[in-house]
Amino acid sequence: MNEDDTASVEGPDAAPGGVVDPPVTVADDPEVLAFDVDALPGGALAALEAVLMVADEPIPAVRLATALALPTDRVEALLAELAAEYRGEHGGRVRGFELRHAGAGWRVYSAAAYGDVVGRFVVDGQTARLTQAALETLAVVAYRQPVTRGQVSAVRGVNVDGVMRTLTARGLVAEMGTEPTSGAVLYGTTGYFLERMGLSDLDELPPLAPYLPDIEGLDGVDTADLRESTR
Repeated sequence: MNEDDTASVEGPDAAPGGVVDPPVTVADDPEVLAFDVDALPGGALAALEAVLMVADEPIPAVRLATALALPTDRVEALLAELAAEYRGEHGGRVRGFELRHAGAGWRVYSAAAYGDVVGRFVVDGQTARLTQAALETLAVVAYRQPVTRGQVSAVRGVNVDGVMRTLTARGLVAEMGTEPTSGAVLYGTTGYFLERMGLSDLDELPPLAPYLPDIEGLDGVDTADLRESTR
């Protein structure tokens, strides 16, 4: 072993017995800083807000901590403070947007109370991203997953093959396996669907499911479709 090898084992970071401690990351140690966000105008809170404003997807707290060179627990506290501030809990005015935990991270969304106003703007000024048929199909999948295309078609009363391909291509729906009896592909919603809906999990969906027929009552649909396709 040469001098360099010895130094790497017995240096100041080495634990007893010559084992080197794991490297310290910026997110774990507030003293390992590339810059000081507290010295910026508005401090760390404003710096966190600036990052969130340019995020196009939910960002995990640990990733925000790395970007800001702050400990993760402090960033989580700042996120909670921002969310409360936007709700007007600190005596300020209620904002038209809110900070929510959705999917695997945090993101700024339009506040739900202004959904009608935002919806009017989107409908009047922009092209709808999904057709009505696609939205209805997506709702069936979301509330009755895992489901087959045949089952979704039976609920909607129309063929949904093309719509399902569109939803799959957009990452809102994905294959979840196969149905044991018929071998038909089962579909369910994705993490991206939760992100676009601003949800953490499917339990947060509004109670629409009771208005949809039970999937158990659609047994045999895919077998019948298979027979028709083989004639």
